[in-house]
Amino acid sequence: MDEILAPLQDAFEGQIDFHGQRLAEILSTALLIIFGAISFVVGYIYKDIHLTLWIGLGGTVFTGLAVIPAWPWFNRNPEKWLASSGAGNSGGPRVLVDGVKVH
Repeated sequence: MDEILAPLQDAFEGQIDFHGQRLAEILSTALLIIFGAISFVVGYIYKDIHLTLWIGLGGTVFTGLAVIPAWPWFNRNPEKWLASSGAGNSGGPRVLVDGVKVH
């Protein structure tokens, strides 16, 4: 059962790296600006506010589908974290700060 649920859990957890966060932010900003400009121009040409709103809504939905799920290209540069070396504060790793070991 774990073999079936593990890929689903990975898909819904939403893990993206720092570069993926930056890419998602740039992509969402660019798409919203592009769709906003397109909807304004089309609405101005056709003099139809409903068309403007529908194009803007469609662009917002498209942008949401492009950036909200944790697509694989948002996690291409995962961070390598240090492994935990002990449980509790007493047995935890010691860090050297200005020549003094601290917890």
